[in-house]
Amino acid sequence: MSAINLKQLAGQLGLSSSTVSRALRDSYEISTATRERVQVMARQLDYQPNPYAGSLRNNVTKTIGVILPEVDNHFFSSAINGIEEVAQQNGYHVLIYLTHDSEEQEKSVSQYLTSGRVDGILVSLASGTRNISHLEKLKKLEIPMVQFDRVSKKLNTATVTTDDYVSGYKATEHLIRAGCRRIAYLLVSENLSIGSKRMQGYLAALHDHHIPYDAGLVLNGSGPNDENLVRIRHFLRQNPQVDGIFASVERLALSSYHACQSLGIAIPKAIKIIGFSNMETASLLAPSLTTITQPAYAVGKEAARILFHAITKNKPVLPAQSIELKSELVVRASTQAGSQPTNARFVEVCQAVQAVGF
Repeated sequence: MSAINLKQLAGQLGLSSSTVSRALRDSYEISTATRERVQVMARQLDYQPNPYAGSLRNNVTKTIGVILPEVDNHFFSSAINGIEEVAQQNGYHVLIYLTHDSEEQEKSVSQYLTSGRVDGILVSLASGTRNISHLEKLKKLEIPMVQFDRVSKKLNTATVTTDDYVSGYKATEHLIRAGCRRIAYLLVSENLSIGSKRMQGYLAALHDHHIPYDAGLVLNGSGPNDENLVRIRHFLRQNPQVDGIFASVERLALSSYHACQSLGIAIPKAIKIIGFSNMETASLLAPSLTTITQPAYAVGKEAARILFHAITKNKPVLPAQSIELKSELVVRASTQAGSQPTNARFVEVCQAVQAVGF
């Protein structure tokens, strides 16, 4: 007996070929009873699907796209490793698309992907992204999508993030307990969840420790690294009483180090610094950097797991599948407590600024 094809199987069942095809792929669109009836008949008739024909018909690429704002951030390099592990387990390739933290570049990448070049998308938003219509367009094309780390709640899909509010609170409280009272917050973007939630934690810690909030101590660091360095240097010259810096992302912590070095401001003697960072070399900086370290590998792995569940089961990605993972406070020398009383730190910063001629 010759092999039975999909059309013949559908004829035996009295169903359309498309219904049978979806039932064989466990599609949520087909009732459980119908899926079971189709699968029983397929076994009885020894139906063997043609995977090549299926790939052509469904435009399966065996590839997922990962849209990232940057790769020189150690968080994203670790997240990619987690993503690739799950992709390889599923026999998929991973294509990386960089936006360089630009909304326009993110739109360009999204437009490129509308042609069906990937079976699913993992995205971490650019800090400059304000309008997500380009991502909503991809969702309307029913391309499975999961956001991770830098996310927008306006996009109706699953997210994988870390406990940014709690971590923001812990970071600020750590600086307060180390003796800081004039704590600057370096904001990566007020449009992204990481910016708003980390800042909410910062504000809550100030409130709980009876420290008045000063909007002048919040600095926007959404620009390129060279611009951020100029901004931070200018900010420190204008605010010599600042005795603590909470950098919401890794690159702003490094720019703060460079700014303090150029101004001759000693860390942690005159100013203490903490930042979100997954740098393996954080302990090798002089002084070593106190960090909020995120489980970046697990974030990438969980985001990919949710995405592949949607791809392989032909199911939608839902907000209810969202996951929040815990970060860790790692205390190092940059926030060493008890260096100097506040007034002495203020005098030292003023002297340092005057010495470099600003």
